[in-house]
Amino acid sequence: MLKKQTIYYSLVCATLLQGADVALEPMKVQSDAVTATTIQNISGEELKSADLAEALMKSTPNVSLVRRSGIANDIILRGQKKDNINILIDGAKVCGACPNRMDPPTSHVLTNNVESVEVIEGPYDVESFGTLSGMVKIKTKKPESGFHGEVSANAGSFGYQKGAATLTGGTDSIRALVSVSKEESDQYEDGDGYTLAEQLENYTIANPGSGTTDTTKFVYQDKYKEMKAYSKQTAMAKIYADVTDNQELQLSYTKNESDDVLYPSSKMDALYDDSSILEAAYTLNDLGSFSKALSLSYFHSEVDHPMSTKYRQSAVMMGEMISALTTDVSGIKIKNSFDAGSTEVTVGVDASTRNWDGLYSNGLVGIGDVDTKNSALFAKSKTDMGGWDMEAGLRYDTTTITPNAGGVTDENDYSALGAYVMGIIKPSKESRYFVGIGKSSRVPDARELYFYGNNGNKLMGTPDLKQTTNTEVDAGWITESGQSRFKAKVFYSMLSDYIYYNASKEAAGQVFENIDATIYGMELSGNQPMVEGLEIAYGATYQRGQKSEALGGQSDKDLAEIPPMKLNLAVNYKNSADFKAKLEVIAADAWKNYDEDNGEQAIAGYAVANMKVQQTFMKSLELTVGVDNIFDHTYAVSNTYKDLTLMTDSVGIMLLNEPGRYVYTNLKYRF
Repeated sequence: MLKKQTIYYSLVCATLLQGADVALEPMKVQSDAVTATTIQNISGEELKSADLAEALMKSTPNVSLVRRSGIANDIILRGQKKDNINILIDGAKVCGACPNRMDPPTSHVLTNNVESVEVIEGPYDVESFGTLSGMVKIKTKKPESGFHGEVSANAGSFGYQKGAATLTGGTDSIRALVSVSKEESDQYEDGDGYTLAEQLENYTIANPGSGTTDTTKFVYQDKYKEMKAYSKQTAMAKIYADVTDNQELQLSYTKNESDDVLYPSSKMDALYDDSSILEAAYTLNDLGSFSKALSLSYFHSEVDHPMSTKYRQSAVMMGEMISALTTDVSGIKIKNSFDAGSTEVTVGVDASTRNWDGLYSNGLVGIGDVDTKNSALFAKSKTDMGGWDMEAGLRYDTTTITPNAGGVTDENDYSALGAYVMGIIKPSKESRYFVGIGKSSRVPDARELYFYGNNGNKLMGTPDLKQTTNTEVDAGWITESGQSRFKAKVFYSMLSDYIYYNASKEAAGQVFENIDATIYGMELSGNQPMVEGLEIAYGATYQRGQKSEALGGQSDKDLAEIPPMKLNLAVNYKNSADFKAKLEVIAADAWKNYDEDNGEQAIAGYAVANMKVQQTFMKSLELTVGVDNIFDHTYAVSNTYKDLTLMTDSVGIMLLNEPGRYVYTNLKYRF
């Protein structure tokens, strides 16, 4: 079936390649650095919903989706997720409060506020704490001078409604921006027509369990079966001021509020999920030969996330159980850049503190008020030697993790030296070859060390975990000719003391352990203009992950959460300055290599087609109409590794299907 679908979509794409006679618009996805992909104009292109994770999955093949709900989904980058990749919003680190990843960092910023996203693969960052195997740098809209604004209204299938407005303006010396939005949605239906609540019911009918694994108690109560999947509102404000000709002050504040978010494949839902992000930066330029740019930046983020059984049958049977968690992160960074001959050098100091705290409604500790304090020195350089470039970086970290409540009092201290070097050969203006090697580390988080499950009665964390170290080699080739671009990359990652979940230890607790593992893979991507006005963009990724040896009591050496081969293919068409269209296919192979011993299961491959057309009237009014999953397929994209607490019995774990056919329209007015 998958092959037939792929052939069919290819024929549709080929049919579209039959004539257009205007200039081609630049591609949305660009690769600016050899180890990075930059996705431009997120706010203008990703109009289906506010979910940034879903937008990234559609935009680049090396990002896969972890579906948890109608919104607030997580991502996997080249076989890694959670703390193994670093996610920054305008330089600020935002950590989710939920130990079950209901509120990942990407859920605290909305697509209508995002200007671009840079996805960096590998350990090639030394400026930020915890970049083990990759980084996602999210850049939100900036204030502009003059007076500008936009107002948009969005409606889609399954009762989706959204309104958003942005105003920006000012002078050349001081500029401000204000953005607000509000949205809500009913439960989506999969390709078979089942809502989130019905998917859960179907699972419990097939897997009722018994005793402690009784799944039927977690179905939604009758009065909540048709409740909305979520509601969400956000506000963002920014001020940029040129204090002098060479000094700039930037201030930013973002507030997000989500209410009643349903997570049917988990045993709880989020009563609300609120976050705030405060950022400030001061930059001084051209201070002399030893300072081309000197910057001081500060951020503080907070997340408040209570999850509850309120809407489930278990609340009627045993009373409502709430797990209320909060987390906050504060960080400061000072860095200075200067030129030393043909070399640009940056040196700096980086420090941050995170607190993570959680209690169950029975008064027992979930995460015991844990502080993670980090400080670091870093330096990096870039040298232009004509026919080739050399990039290098160095970072030294010291980290202390201290629990201040609960039964575990063990403090953990870590230190690490990370470094990378990247060589880029430029035989011509059109081509670049690169090879790099890097080493980086990340410390365990409070959940992996100190988390208590079973409503506070069992220690699931492992207090003596070591930090994980990634030693990685990347190589590739990039060629560009006119508007055509092709990029090929391979990588090999050696993970030492990788933090891994061992399901065989669930009865005894302390389920996390350190193992050695490898992940390797490749990526092909590019874009090719056809006739005028028509362009094909494509990308494909493949990766494999293996443990050096099976865990105790197990035999499976496959590493969990390594998505199968994935293909992104898009045909972009533009016949004037006012009209453009896109047809895309996103496909993935079946899950054939997965960690069955730790809860993963076989998942069928899929291929779905999406389309979108956009027409601009009078240069200010923009109408977009789109359809995702045109053929209404039923499929799932994310697996069931047991490091997340999902619906399970003694037989299996619940898979959550993706939305079925989704039709949407967006009307935007700019002035």
